Amino acid sequence: MTNDGVVVDEAIRAAWDSYRVLEKRTSAKERRQAQLRVEAAVDAYGREEVSRGTVFLVGVLTGYLIAEQDGGEDRLDPLSDLIPAVIRKLPAFEMADPAQVPMVTGVLMAAAMGMDTVAWRDGFGRIPPEEALVHSFVLWLLADLFDSMAERPGTIDRLVRATFDSMAAEPS
Repeated sequence: MTNDGVVVDEAIRAAWDSYRVLEKRTSAKERRQAQLRVEAAVDAYGREEVSRGTVFLVGVLTGYLIAEQDGGEDRLDPLSDLIPAVIRKLPAFEMADPAQVPMVTGVLMAAAMGMDTVAWRDGFGRIPPEEALVHSFVLWLLADLFDSMAERPGTIDRLVRATFDSMAAEPS
């Protein structure tokens, strides 16, 4: 595990691949490739680091959703609209353990307050597998909300993958 809120790039990419595995619009071939990349990242960096990558992306998407709405008439208030909307939808995921909701809510709150979600979550120790799974569901819900607001399915996936592609093209 890295420290100070820093997450290995490949773990962040694997966290996004976890979203792509959950996303129904992902083709079977792309889903299998995403699963293999997640497995490779877990083998190389550990499940904990990939989980931290998911927490990072939850923070990024939450921050982006809040920033995109600044000044808008139909603005979602992060504390009274955004976070409750996401938390209310978690029971739709049968494997979402209700005992993990307080921690994932805390991560969303930290993001809404502009805090480093990874550093905040790291303050509570290791991320258990049950919690990691719920963070993945939250990431999917945030991505779905982003796409709904954009009124274009797949928008956030294209944006995130383009960002990863541009990062890969940058010289070290």
